[in-house]
Amino acid sequence: MTESTAARKPRRSAGSKAAGTTGTKAAGTTGTKAGTDAKRTTGTKRTTSTTRTAAKKGSETELVQLLTPEGERVGTAANSAYAEYASYVADITPDELRGLYRDMVLTRRFDAEATALQRQGELGLWASLLGQEAAQIGSGRATREDDYVFPTYREHGVAWCRGVDPTNLLGMFRGVNNGGWDPNSNNFHLYTIVIGSQALHATGYAMGVAKDGADSGVIAYFGDGASSQGDVSEAFNFAAVYNAPVVFFCQNNQWAISESNEKQTRVPLYQRAQGFGFPGVRVDGNDVLASLAVTRWALDRARRGEGPALIEAYTYRMGAHTTSDDPSRYRHDDERAAWEAKDPILRLRRFLESANHADEGFFAELEAESEALGKQVREVVRAMPDPDRFAIFENVYADGHALVDEERAQFAAYQASFADAEGV
Repeated sequence: MTESTAARKPRRSAGSKAAGTTGTKAAGTTGTKAGTDAKRTTGTKRTTSTTRTAAKKGSETELVQLLTPEGERVGTAANSAYAEYASYVADITPDELRGLYRDMVLTRRFDAEATALQRQGELGLWASLLGQEAAQIGSGRATREDDYVFPTYREHGVAWCRGVDPTNLLGMFRGVNNGGWDPNSNNFHLYTIVIGSQALHATGYAMGVAKDGADSGVIAYFGDGASSQGDVSEAFNFAAVYNAPVVFFCQNNQWAISESNEKQTRVPLYQRAQGFGFPGVRVDGNDVLASLAVTRWALDRARRGEGPALIEAYTYRMGAHTTSDDPSRYRHDDERAAWEAKDPILRLRRFLESANHADEGFFAELEAESEALGKQVREVVRAMPDPDRFAIFENVYADGHALVDEERAQFAAYQASFADAEGV
């Protein structure tokens, strides 16, 4: 199995191995909100930047951006409103930048292979991250080894950064296990299907971290749709009251399945944090540098005992909600086309090329590595053994139960009916 960057160097927060890696096609990805923007909030302090983005319905929103869709580095000047955040990536090296690019490319290749496997009947379902690579890789690389991550079911890029074998993510979607890794091995919790519940799990864990006197941080991932769940609001309140060292990372990909943002909220999501008494920041979720910087900032303040923060990564879901969804029924192709122009992988490639941080040999080698990863994923998934069909009835009760025994017998008869049919 191709070893992930995080597995090789788990403590590196800005990127992974750079040399000898190349890029896959940047086909069909995302970008940031059209135009760039203006202000940003870091708690109670507010400053104004040189560029602005209009929010829906005409109000202004704040968007931290350090790398434009054209691949231009911005927000680094001392007088910039983004200077505080930019300081967290000021010393990033070309090697680390290439590492971030490699992470995004290989994560996208893995995701594309998983989608293809589902279409071929090898997986029951798949939730693609296409277009959200920068938000996930940037934030994932901001974590330390001793931080703890609570994902939803789409954080394949964060899992990559935490050193989880990508093929382990596929077992649950193939139906051969209930989660293919030990959460404590990588401080990466199992995928959470129940919408929003992991925000409460993360908050409770963070409260425990604080009581233990540890200086590690906790980060909870959720989508814009989950922000409408009561569990998330409860987590916000508990985290604020108990000053829990937790970062709430909302990937606002514009669509909660088929519900647009306009039908979910009257204000930008990051502004909700103000009502609970902690800072909220909107970051360009297609800008891997900004995602890395802002998450480092939020985790640092959490580790210092300054409490929770909310990051809204403004991005776009390029594909379907899951492979059971048809986005053509509720959104237009021109919307996707507009976001394709802001592709997170393409913008970093443009920067690497303009800054002479990568050459064609780098991109060609990464292309080959990407194809090898895809082949390996296919082979591993198809070789996964089927689970014991009767294992579900084990360990339900310590001493057994008559109803479980009855259900087991019914299931055995049902399975036997297939053998009878085949023998006819």
